[in-house]
Amino acid sequence: MSATAARTRRAVVTGGLSGIGAAVVERLRADGCEVLTADIDPAADLVIDVSNGADIERYAAELADIDVLVNSAGIVGPNLPAWEVTPEAWARTIDINLTGSFLMTQAVLGGMRARGWGRVVNIASVAGKEGNPNLAAYSASKAGLIGLTKSLGKELATDGVLVNVVTPAVIATPMNDGTSDETLKYMIDKIPMKRPGTAPEVAALVSWLASDDCSFSTGAVFDASGGRSSY
Repeated sequence: MSATAARTRRAVVTGGLSGIGAAVVERLRADGCEVLTADIDPAADLVIDVSNGADIERYAAELADIDVLVNSAGIVGPNLPAWEVTPEAWARTIDINLTGSFLMTQAVLGGMRARGWGRVVNIASVAGKEGNPNLAAYSASKAGLIGLTKSLGKELATDGVLVNVVTPAVIATPMNDGTSDETLKYMIDKIPMKRPGTAPEVAALVSWLASDDCSFSTGAVFDASGGRSSY
């Protein structure tokens, strides 16, 4: 029996006040988890800029007691041809989408390993597998998140801590409000179902990955792309 079996599981969801993150919060609470939101919004339970290690360190005690981490915080970044992307815009996208997930994962792993049970679910993108034009920084950051997941899955495979990644296609969330119509059309046209996904659809998959029912999958990539992904 795991060390967490006798207690209510505690989860933290980054980017938990909007989009996929908010849907995951709602779903995990329905599953019986105690869920904390981590977001730059002052209304969050943990007010954290995930790219800022000092922000994360302020909540070290709370994060050490977490059983489930969902890394959902992210930005689209520059929607431009790669040769027009500034180093600053590139770095900001990588810092939030990739480095932020790494830092949050580091903060929870000590407690998870000590208790012999944990689930980390990263929210990447089909762009990390296939690349989207005019979204070089975003695509690169999500490809990095897939690689991080695969590495951690192998490192933690005998510790009771499973690390997996979800790769959605375009999802109808506020994060895409600033994406150009041309880019959105490109992404939706590549989906065989011919529609964006919804945040609750992604949250349902995260729910399973965060549960005891997910017991023999780690370092794995789970598609949520309406048929777009070719591998």
